[in-house]
Amino acid sequence: MWSHVETPGMEHLRIDLTPRGIVADGIVLGVESGLCFRLRYEVRCDPRWRVRQVEAGLMNDGRNLKLSSDGEGRWFDEAGGAVAALDGCLDVDITATPFTNTLPIRRLAMKQGEAADIKVAYITIPELRVVPDEQRYTFVGADGAGGRYEFVQKSSGFTAVIRVDEDGLVEEYPELFTRVWAG
Repeated sequence: MWSHVETPGMEHLRIDLTPRGIVADGIVLGVESGLCFRLRYEVRCDPRWRVRQVEAGLMNDGRNLKLSSDGEGRWFDEAGGAVAALDGCLDVDITATPFTNTLPIRRLAMKQGEAADIKVAYITIPELRVVPDEQRYTFVGADGAGGRYEFVQKSSGFTAVIRVDEDGLVEEYPELFTRVWAG
């Protein structure tokens, strides 16, 4: 579970790891731009942590977004039509949750000092708008059993050093999220 730091909010996440892949199912209660929202999302990955499907729905107004990926950077809408704007995106970043930072951290498995520029399908909440976004992750160093990663969103210049546990799950995302329970 995570708590939002500067605005009211909480998230509960469940992750199932199987030989066939990873399924992450989260529920987020939050406030963005003065609006309360209830978000349910599911991210499905293959065993190499490549996103294969994402669903996000706002339970307070019934809007939903469903996308699938071939794991190689090609994305498709719910009807199977290509979403050319997302070509080259390997990961997904949902603004309301720190979980989606785990996806590139696990997929890239970087060593200390390594950096990677990535392109993600960036989903804004509560708008449920999806756009391509360029980001950079740098493995700053080990921190106990986990580590610290510098995150940079290139379009805005936003930078944060994220602390994760040994599984790559965020423990502390300054000014945004803090983990309050792991079980």
